[in-house]
Amino acid sequence: MLQNTQEGLYRLGKNGKPLKAIATHTKLTNGGKTYTIDLRHDAKWSNGDPVTAQNFVYSWRRTLTPKTAAQMQDYLYPVVNAKEIFAGKKAPSTLGITAHGPYKLTIQLTKPVSYWKTLLAWPVFYPENPKIVQKYGNRYGTSSSRVVSDGPYQLTKWNGTSKTWTLAKNPHYWNKANVHLTAINYQVNESTATSYNLFMSKRADETLLSGQQVKNNLNNPNFVKRLPTGTQRLDMNQKKVPALKHLVIRQALSAAINRDQLVKNVLQDGSVASTGLVPVGMGKNPKTGEDFSHEAIVKSATSYDLTRAKRLLAQGYHELHTKHLDLTLSVGNTDATKQTAEFIQSSLEKLPGVKIAVRAIPYVQLMTQQEQGNFELTLSGAQSVLADPNEYLGNYVGGTTDDNENITGFNNARYNRLMTQADNVDGNNPTLRWQKLIAAEKTLMTQQAVIPLFQQAKSQLLRTTVKGIIYNPAGIPFDFTHAYMAQD
Repeated sequence: MLQNTQEGLYRLGKNGKPLKAIATHTKLTNGGKTYTIDLRHDAKWSNGDPVTAQNFVYSWRRTLTPKTAAQMQDYLYPVVNAKEIFAGKKAPSTLGITAHGPYKLTIQLTKPVSYWKTLLAWPVFYPENPKIVQKYGNRYGTSSSRVVSDGPYQLTKWNGTSKTWTLAKNPHYWNKANVHLTAINYQVNESTATSYNLFMSKRADETLLSGQQVKNNLNNPNFVKRLPTGTQRLDMNQKKVPALKHLVIRQALSAAINRDQLVKNVLQDGSVASTGLVPVGMGKNPKTGEDFSHEAIVKSATSYDLTRAKRLLAQGYHELHTKHLDLTLSVGNTDATKQTAEFIQSSLEKLPGVKIAVRAIPYVQLMTQQEQGNFELTLSGAQSVLADPNEYLGNYVGGTTDDNENITGFNNARYNRLMTQADNVDGNNPTLRWQKLIAAEKTLMTQQAVIPLFQQAKSQLLRTTVKGIIYNPAGIPFDFTHAYMAQD
């Protein structure tokens, strides 16, 4: 909803390419650490107010102000003083973003970031209208009447809890001449069976599909297979379970899981077996165009081999002076997650002496326990903000910290060194940075820090008369700015 009602300096086009939106000209200086950006003069909020450089300054400072308690604020950390501001050590006014009049911005980074323009298209970097934020205070954004838009559509008919709403064309949008739809109506359904029936009765133009529905509609002309950069993995808590500190134990557990069988016979929704932590579509070799996931494969880390798994486990048992391994697998309580958990349980219990208890709890409770390290094994998911391998690899630098999603306790000096160089030194050298990211992924997988499972498909039925949607597997998938309805 944010992507289609709001707009930042850039907007992603096809294949995730950042295109100028409110920005009209960008100049890089200071070794790629200073961005000077001119803004268009005709950008307006849906209430008619101009969108100004100060709106960006206000928004970024507000996001980093500790009392705002914003999520995903760490994506702003490359900006000078951002991290210190969020930690309460510096004032928001010291943030490295400055307005020079209403239509010029300067952004100061602490290091060159090769994907910075792509990040600027992400909602956390959008401007805010301070007049509206201050008018509604704690109620800001809690209903469609308490927010304004600077994007192609504006949110309407939403009371804050209703499961229906409408995106109406924004008459003040600077590019309204190229917005073809007058309205997009949304209806939330807890079951794909309900939305599927609405589609089949021509009361909806799009619906997500579950496993059996995917199989039944492979030849439907409205069927569209989507493979976003979202993944599922099995995390092992090395801090809580001493046995999981042993590499051969972690390798044994991974080798006992037949990922192809999981996606084809259990999920049945078009999901793809993982070959590493970083999924397909997260970047291409700057010289050869090879996808990162294909180039960084460590086959032994994700290949099914039950004989090898038993041999590795026997070695681990010998080192641990034991003959059994009792573990609890904590998962969310959705049907799809429980199906995956039962498959993992069955797979691992084919190993001698291994017993797996599955514990399904509400997802919010699961997240809390994962953050607190209160689990032994758990299923974790991730969806990238942008198509760069650092989105996944960056979480494992320096072990478990407040700034990453590493809940396993994994910490490796070589990995830390490679990632620190790729992220902090090689931002202006794409080829060298790529080589170090490849080496880091291979280190991570050789050490079996996690057990990647699958890249999750989000297949849908989309009526063939709906045209012009921009879909990006990384970040926010659907941009309806240029969507239109063709004739039957």
